[in-house]
Amino acid sequence: MCAHPGTDGPTPGPRAAGRYGEDVFPPDLVGEGDRIDLGALTYDDITMARLRDLGAGPGWNCLDLGAGTGTVSRRLLREEHVDSVLAVDRDVRFLTAHPLPGLDVMEADITAPDFDPGRRFHLVHARFVLMHLPERPRLISSLTRLLLPGGVLVISDAVDPNDDDAADATPYTRVMRAMWQGLRNTIGTDVSRITDHPHLLRAAGLARVGAEIRVPPLLPGSPISRFWADTWDRARAAIVATGQVDDASVDAAMAYLDSPDCADLSAGMLTAWGRNDPAPD
Repeated sequence: MCAHPGTDGPTPGPRAAGRYGEDVFPPDLVGEGDRIDLGALTYDDITMARLRDLGAGPGWNCLDLGAGTGTVSRRLLREEHVDSVLAVDRDVRFLTAHPLPGLDVMEADITAPDFDPGRRFHLVHARFVLMHLPERPRLISSLTRLLLPGGVLVISDAVDPNDDDAADATPYTRVMRAMWQGLRNTIGTDVSRITDHPHLLRAAGLARVGAEIRVPPLLPGSPISRFWADTWDRARAAIVATGQVDDASVDAAMAYLDSPDCADLSAGMLTAWGRNDPAPD
């Protein structure tokens, strides 16, 4: 995690044995759905604008992977009036809690060799999913095969402009660097090569590939500031285990986020997309 995003960085060591939702951020922990929704408040409008621009609308059947609490799935149905959304997650408690016509739910692990939703889609969407998983080139190729002709694959993951040891250290950047390292050690999260995603989409055979990065402002009391504070608190054991910071440093960074002294860049979201254009005759 300490590599510059988009550079080669250090050679990765053995993949961490833990998993998101088990060793860190278990969904049965009180308030975990609220933490996920703080991220949704930050990024959903950005995601929806991109999906709308790519044509999501009536007639579309969509696959939302790692759907979390289902905010994107439900907005596709309510606002873009797509025909259906299949929302997939390894734990579907937040998805089944609020049923909606057109929303189907599937409990599954997308990394399993036998993962197959049984049909193909106009849109396959995954946000903040691949960054936690190994073998991204293989996964992207697998997701590409779930597209109908003309369908679009959209993947979004975190990029951190502060992931640079040369940058001036603040309470925020010190804890963020420790967080990325702690998550890498614990569950294998890796944001060091997220900027490769457009190239991976092209290598998987998709056309009209594009990408953008959006960085939300860190403002006291904002959803993204609250998201990071809650994330640090829930991942505290993994963060402190790195030896880079201690509990007092985490507490100081949480207070810093909510103060007028904070003048840092949040980790942002890189969204990349590509279309399954049929080969010309």
